[in-house]
Amino acid sequence: MKEISGGVCAPKGFSAGGVWCGIKASSRKRDLGLIYSEKPCAAAAMFTSNRVQAASVLVSRENLAGGKIRALIANSGNANACTGETGLFAARRMAELAAAELSRKGAELKAADVAVASTGVIGVPLPIGVIAEGMGALVESLRRDEAGHTAALEAIMTTDTREKEGALEFDLGGVPVRIGAMAKGSGMIHPNMATMLCFVTTDAALAPPLLDLALRRAVKRSFNRVTVDGDTSTNDTIILMANGASGNEPVIQDDAAYELFAEALEKLCVKLARAMARDGEGASRLVSVTVSGAADEDSACVLAKSVASSSLVKAACFGADANWGRILCALGYAGPEFNPDTTDLWFKSAAGEIAVCRGGVSLPFSEDTAKRILSQDEIEIIICLGAPGSAAGADRAAGTGTATVWGCDLSYDYVKINGDYRS
Repeated sequence: MKEISGGVCAPKGFSAGGVWCGIKASSRKRDLGLIYSEKPCAAAAMFTSNRVQAASVLVSRENLAGGKIRALIANSGNANACTGETGLFAARRMAELAAAELSRKGAELKAADVAVASTGVIGVPLPIGVIAEGMGALVESLRRDEAGHTAALEAIMTTDTREKEGALEFDLGGVPVRIGAMAKGSGMIHPNMATMLCFVTTDAALAPPLLDLALRRAVKRSFNRVTVDGDTSTNDTIILMANGASGNEPVIQDDAAYELFAEALEKLCVKLARAMARDGEGASRLVSVTVSGAADEDSACVLAKSVASSSLVKAACFGADANWGRILCALGYAGPEFNPDTTDLWFKSAAGEIAVCRGGVSLPFSEDTAKRILSQDEIEIIICLGAPGSAAGADRAAGTGTATVWGCDLSYDYVKINGDYRS
């Protein structure tokens, strides 16, 4: 399994592109993107858990109900959420316009063959007129190389300060296959999933139920373990498209071939999830929180999320302050049972590591050393429940549940960015 370039255009048979059409008057960056497959695709998707859902989410649910699509159109600058019937019309019209323009080029698509995604300001009508005017240029922009991928990726970015993308190549049944992906996400991020758009392409052939199974597993262990600010969006969408163009023997059961594909998908999603946490709005540090010794994986995940999403812990990380008491406090109100008297905690980064708590009580440590460790761009908070270093006489029994959650610090810039987001 090796990393390659090309993003969503790395797998065979996919092209992508992006243009500026003027969705947000104050911006001149690309704001309309398209991903297209030469062949029909088996598809799987997951969407926001928020009860308030954008029109694009509702329309994509409809179009993906049969487990097949061929193209995906996405815009930034406007979330098309809380826009009523007008918003639904605009989202459906986006699919219709893309299908019609692609068909005019000989592709023969219906609106139901196109998924839709949007991101941006909530509660503002989507200017479908400028999207219609830009559709011809959008389809003309389609390319099968990395430039096409990059143009489409720029078109979905909002407050992102860096690109989030990747691609992997590996053998499936003796045939080289590829998975490529792009994502956007910087703020309003909290499981489940996060505030994000993520599009994944593959030239592997898998049955739609297995695609869905692999996607849910990957999301659970990646995007569902990212938190920036405790807010979950109305537009969260991840779509996986598989066109089978590699020629591998179709994967139709949960076997070794499926497991390999699922591992590759999870690896790629974890890479993007970490990049989203690292690019949290105003963030200066990526913070990884790992909990081991919990009753099970889900309990470990809940405990780690509680720490990573604590505003007090995040603020301490911004100040490089080894205030470990806040961490133990966040564990305590998370919900899952654990014994504070058998809990060890330490910090780690490229500058070294330092233990600060053993058996639920403070260890003597150098504040200067701790500050140096916590001043790095990436820091780890490592928590072991029921560890060998637990307090004498305490119950040391520990479970096997382990999970890592990715977050970031809380800086002054977060408030600045979100204080004038609409302007």
